[in-house]
Amino acid sequence: MSDLLRRLGGVALLVVALALPLVLDDFWLQTGLFVMAAAIGAVGLTLLVGVAGQLSLGHAAFAAIGAYVYAWSTGETTTSVTGGGLPPVLGLALAALVAAGVGAAFSPVAGRLRGIYLGLATLGLVFVVRHLLLNLTDWTGGFTGRSVESFALGGFSFSNRDPDYLAVGGVEFEGLHRLWYLFLLLAVVACWLAGNLRASRTGRAWANVRDSETAAAAMGIGVARAKAAAFVVSSAYAGTAGAMLALAYGRVAPDVFSLTASVDFLVMIVLGGLGSVAGAVVGALFVTALPLVLAEYSSALPFLAAPGSGGLDPSTASRIVYGLAIIAVLVLLRGGLAGAGRRLRHRLGGGGPSGDAGTTDPDTPGPGPTGRTAPASGTTDPSTPDGSHPAAVTHPRSKETTR
Repeated sequence: MSDLLRRLGGVALLVVALALPLVLDDFWLQTGLFVMAAAIGAVGLTLLVGVAGQLSLGHAAFAAIGAYVYAWSTGETTTSVTGGGLPPVLGLALAALVAAGVGAAFSPVAGRLRGIYLGLATLGLVFVVRHLLLNLTDWTGGFTGRSVESFALGGFSFSNRDPDYLAVGGVEFEGLHRLWYLFLLLAVVACWLAGNLRASRTGRAWANVRDSETAAAAMGIGVARAKAAAFVVSSAYAGTAGAMLALAYGRVAPDVFSLTASVDFLVMIVLGGLGSVAGAVVGALFVTALPLVLAEYSSALPFLAAPGSGGLDPSTASRIVYGLAIIAVLVLLRGGLAGAGRRLRHRLGGGGPSGDAGTTDPDTPGPGPTGRTAPASGTTDPSTPDGSHPAAVTHPRSKETTR
């Protein structure tokens, strides 16, 4: 029943998302584009950090690679920058592939390091990529950046041209409206793929590597290969998110992909719940929309001052809220917003008063026919042919199956 309700809820949210462009103004449409692009990047990072257990502070670097690859591959050569002149669909695919390739090149380092040491190594990527963006001016446009060609598919442009006028339900569909549906499609596909990957054999192998590399190797899992695969997948997600951000902005510049952007991605997955796809989306909504909304309505909020006036500006206020939210989640909400949601569903479903015990993640193996939780990948079922279970045998299971 809970699975059916979750699916119905997902369908309802999708229907609402499809109808929103009919009633939203340009500000909220633009905010929605930023949220969906950030959500894809956050989903990729939660696969790497939350599922595979690899800390990364360089997610913004891979997003920058995707953004600039798309801008260069689809752009035209001018007096200031060069361009590939490729179709936008091919440019979007190249953005993900090149970012994944850079992630694959970095994977040997990721295979040797872990924890804070891996985080510091990925942090170096942010500074290296920024240096390249500032100095490869023929490709990137340098400090001022470069413009981005609008997306087009089969002669249909996701901008204000080709066709020049398009109306649905009496509402004129301009560039933002058209991009909304493109971004929504990409976000739904990305979340669907991530959910299936997380519940697959590969996802369970990542979880075992996260819990104990020694135990994972003993079960026959190629630890280095699993860590490399997680890094490549996460990098491809970041590259796609970067290309989408380039389309949403209409222009790319190095300052968009600073260290602050990497920290924002981490905040998204911590607030949403490490390892949760839905939690990453909720975290992206909160972290991305909050500063934009505060800036838009700062004149109506008495405690906010205009940027540069010396008071509490919207950007600083949003950072303060992020910090308080992270502290509240770490102290009060184990598992982030996704964990709180699972505990709430468990209580509403009559699972008992316990807030953590008995809760399961819908993406992990559930109880088998005998009522016992299915063993994680790489474990064996010690049940005897007659159905008896030796009392002395324990089941080595990943934390992923009991979360």
